[in-house]
Formats: sequence, structure tokens, C-alpha cells
Amino acid sequence: MKNRKMPKLLYADAKGNIFDHPDFVMAGMNGTEAVIPENVELIPLPEDSRLFTIPDTPPLAWDGKQRKFVSLPTIRENGRSKKVQAVSAFMAPGYVRTLLPACDYSRKKVHLPLWSYTAVGWDEERDCFVVAASRVDTNENWNPSNYDDRKLDPLVRKRLREMPDNRLLEQLARCAVDYHCFAAKNLFFRRWEAPIPTSPSCNSRCLGCISLQPSDCCPSNHERIQFVPTPEEITEIAVPHLMQAPDPIVSYGQGCEGDPILQAETVAEATRKMRAATSCGTINFNSNGSFPEKVRMLCDAGMDSMRFSMNSVREDLYNRYYRPVGYAFADVAASVKIAKERGLFTMINYLVSPGVNDHPDEVEALLEFIEATGVDMIQMRNLSIDPDFYNKRMGVKGRGIGMYRMMERVKKEFPRIQYGYFNRTRENFYPEGLEKGWPIQG
Repeated sequence: MKNRKMPKLLYADAKGNIFDHPDFVMAGMNGTEAVIPENVELIPLPEDSRLFTIPDTPPLAWDGKQRKFVSLPTIRENGRSKKVQAVSAFMAPGYVRTLLPACDYSRKKVHLPLWSYTAVGWDEERDCFVVAASRVDTNENWNPSNYDDRKLDPLVRKRLREMPDNRLLEQLARCAVDYHCFAAKNLFFRRWEAPIPTSPSCNSRCLGCISLQPSDCCPSNHERIQFVPTPEEITEIAVPHLMQAPDPIVSYGQGCEGDPILQAETVAEATRKMRAATSCGTINFNSNGSFPEKVRMLCDAGMDSMRFSMNSVREDLYNRYYRPVGYAFADVAASVKIAKERGLFTMINYLVSPGVNDHPDEVEALLEFIEATGVDMIQMRNLSIDPDFYNKRMGVKGRGIGMYRMMERVKKEFPRIQYGYFNRTRENFYPEGLEKGWPIQG
């Protein structure tokens, strides 16, 4: 491994054509600093991933002759100079990035849309694209190849005919067909994890909210649900899924809504109705966890698992991203602890970005958080946001210890901690061999 040639820089021309550079080495960014990726964090670009350009933003690369990082706004080709732009990967789900794309962000002219951006290069020896990333989940249900829209359309039409007055089903049909939400598609395929959006409002104002954004920032990916479904509408959809789907999960708290904790009474009643109808399947609740007393009520209503979203376990950085209204980070931590004490499988939806979540202060705070709450799983989810915008808002200066080292440190201190990317069925909450559960190869 020590003798392996470093991957080459990728760059794109004005038309989006992607090339590798014969002389310069791929770089990545941790926080605001360019770094050379380590061999341990370079893996082949996962299948079903995509490459994107970062418009009007020059790439940074390692110049082995000068022994320094250089910005490449132009490339000499056939005796002429042409402008080029940086290239980024958007990875298939199940992988956490360890480095951001290396760019001269000072020249960036646009606010990037809500995608997660990953450092990518070209490995001559392996004859493939490589990314700075680590696999954290082997569940392949969410691979895009499993979602054939040619099979979806007749199923959507059939279910709508069966439940013509169910507003929630109509909402989910739109999510599946118009917004291509995989979870919503699962409902119509009657398999795996299906969503139950309930809340048109939220008490967080997240910088990277995908359903509600100010027009001067970046467009949201879709529109938020505009009504609160009744418990009857919820159970009409959820009970057949729990009883008939393979590996069934129904989940409150989806991208097309605010936070379901603001509709806790409706959610609790629907959950009790589900459990009165069937003991099958897993009922999951995704939330910001802003009201511990409502979390306690929902646990008692029959939830199996809860996942709480956060970008950081440091209150200052949490507040900068979530901009909470009427609650504090201490409430979120209390909710995680309550869910665990009530016997639920507890997870944090950890929205990570290199330079923030591997900062030494964050790592220490995370270890304290795990000890205090007893959380079972850290879902390592790549935060979808403009990296430069996010770093500036978080006040990032310099770099962290490295995402791979951060995960190693946590696993060493708490071998029972599980890494993941997706929610699990209750049969798989506590698999054997947790100490060997990461890193995942392949």
C-alpha cells in the first residue's frame, strides 16, 4: 500500500466533461484545509453514485514537484489555456464521506444546491474512480437499482383507487412519483421501510432543510405536506404494510414534513391503533426530540425505535444549524436518554461534515453524549449542504483529526456502538459481533 500511486486529480471543462490530470494528485478537504487522502479512506466509487461539477470553482491539487497544494483555474491544452472547474461525487447511500472536494472556494460564485459533496479522484492502478469514504451500512434495499418506476406507476394507481379518500396516500403518491422518494415508493411496492408524514410545521429552522428554504438561499427539493392526517388515515395505510410487507418498518418523520413531535397526540393515537391491530413490524419515530415529555408519551404508545437528528453534540454548533424555536439542545439529549430508558432502540441521525464532526472538541463531546444517553447507533449521514457555506456558518478553521480516526476512537471507547446509515427492523436491532461491525469492506 505504501508504494501505491496516489490517485490523479479530476477536473471538468465548461461543458461538464470530466478528465484526469497527468501530473497532479487528488486532494480532499477536511474543514478548511486541503489534505492528501490516506490509503485507508480511498475506496472505489460505489455503484449508483454520481459525479457532479462545482461551477466556476477551481480544483485544488497536490503538486508533487513543488511539494504544495495548488489551485488550477485553467489547464493548458494544445497550446491554449481553458477554464476548468472542480468535480465532486454524490455517493450511493450507505457510505460516509471522509473528505470534502478540494476546491478554491474563495472563487465560488454560486450557492451549491442541497447535495452531499465528496472528494473524488482517478486511480490508474485500479482503473476506477475513487472517493474518500467508508462504508457504514450493508443494507442494499436502498440501492437505486431496486426502484423501477415502470413497475411503480400501476401500483400507485391501484392503491389510489382502493383508498380514494385518503389524503395521506395521495401525498405519498406525489412523493413517490414526483419527488422520487424511495421510502414512499416502498409503500406502493409494499416492502421494507415506508413513510408516515404527519406534520406541516417545524420548530427548527435548519440551514439545510430540504422541504422549506428561503428563496435567497437554495431551492428546497420538494414541498412540505400541507395538512395533518387523521389517525384513521395513518392506520389505513400503515397496518397493511406492517402485516404484509417483508422486513416492514413504518416511520414517522420524513423529508416531506416538519417535525412529527409537533403532532405527538395524533402520532400516539395512530400508533396505539396500529398496535391494537397487529404486533407485526417495526414502528419508528424520527424527530428533533425537542419535547422530552412528548417523547415519553410516544414511547409508551408503542414505538419500537427512535432516531434523533443533530449535526453536532456541541450546543453552539447545533444551534447554528438547527436554529431551534422554543427548545434547547439539553431537551434533545434528555429525549434520547428517555427513549433508551423506556427500552427503545435509540439512534442519532448524525449529519456529518469533515472538519466539524472530527474536530477534537466534537469527538470528546460525542463520547460524553454516548456515555450520558446510552444511545445504540450513530447513523453517519452525509450532510447535504454547500460545504463552504456550512463551514463559514459553523466557524470552522483548520481541520479535524480525520473522520476515519474519529470513528475508530468512538468504537474503541464504546465497542457496543453501532454505525449505520438506515433504520433497522427490531429483529436486527442488536446483531452479534458488534465489536467487528466496522469498518465494512466492499
